[in-house]
Amino acid sequence: MTQEQWTAVDRYFTDLLVPTDPALDAALQSSAAAGLPPHNVSPNQGKLLLLLAQIQRARSILEIGTLGGYSTIWLARALPSDGRLITLEADPKHAEVARANIAHAGLSDIVDLRLGQALTTLPQIAAEGHIFDLIFIDADKPNNPDYFAWALKLSRRGSTIVADNVVRNGAVIDPSSSDPSVQGVRRFNQLLASEPRVSATAIQTVGSKGYDGFAIAIVTADQ
Repeated sequence: MTQEQWTAVDRYFTDLLVPTDPALDAALQSSAAAGLPPHNVSPNQGKLLLLLAQIQRARSILEIGTLGGYSTIWLARALPSDGRLITLEADPKHAEVARANIAHAGLSDIVDLRLGQALTTLPQIAAEGHIFDLIFIDADKPNNPDYFAWALKLSRRGSTIVADNVVRNGAVIDPSSSDPSVQGVRRFNQLLASEPRVSATAIQTVGSKGYDGFAIAIVTADQ
């Protein structure tokens, strides 16, 4: 198995199941033109996020890590017209590109982009009384344990929490790794395993984004 084959299979399923979309394509193109890192989810992963939000019948979504707004658009499209998505981005340049992409997709009335370090904006969101049906964690991995703690505070029984990039090309199994992202993900996974208020699993993936995976949890108890 090679990266070339993984990418070809991704393209096969994307061509079959994820129709070309001008707003999403434009978001990828503008992000690349602005020099943003190519860390957005793949099209079929974006479709998975949309399906998860629809299965959840989500009316409120929190996204930790906006980048260029590609996954934001996927998630926001799952919401009803009176739904709300709050997305958090620390980098002003990324936020500027994302706002333009979200506006181009016609979702500015649904999406509230908060600029600033997530560990600063999350307490503000909690103080506003928000509770979310679905929370997507896809930001700097060393802070994943703290993001998970906040996700629990901002959820309810039945909420879904999804965390991306939890396999790290397989490095997640190395307890001696010197990579802060690997160690952050390992701590997150350990918290996920020991938290009695959630039921969770993790899935390895291969595709156009390489070898990685995601964790998904359902909150099973009131906070």
